[in-house]
Amino acid sequence: MNRIALTVMLLIASNVFMTFAWYFHLKMKGWTIAVAILISWLIALPEYILQVPANRVGHFAHGGPLTAAQLKIIQEAITLTIFGLFSIYVLREKLRVNEIIAFGLIMAGVVVGMMGRGQTTPVAP
Repeated sequence: MNRIALTVMLLIASNVFMTFAWYFHLKMKGWTIAVAILISWLIALPEYILQVPANRVGHFAHGGPLTAAQLKIIQEAITLTIFGLFSIYVLREKLRVNEIIAFGLIMAGVVVGMMGRGQTTPVAP
């Protein structure tokens, strides 16, 4: 499997965990803040187990094709996509037009950030 595909798959999986860790407790009105924090941390642990390897596989210093900035840009695109789906299907919240426009503008920024990827090879420190 190519390194970009593996990186993206790991980032998607990590984002699912992190989105649940950050927002699922909003549905749980009966949870105390301490319970919400504890459960969120338990959910977040697998996120780190997936996210750290994703960045290492994808980063040029470890044989991947991407810079740290490009990894972050990809991460943000994935985060918005996962969050949008989570918000609609889990939280049952309808996205407002201005939120959809804001997401679109951020995605346009992702496209700009990824333009020219691979034209120059950064030098590893």
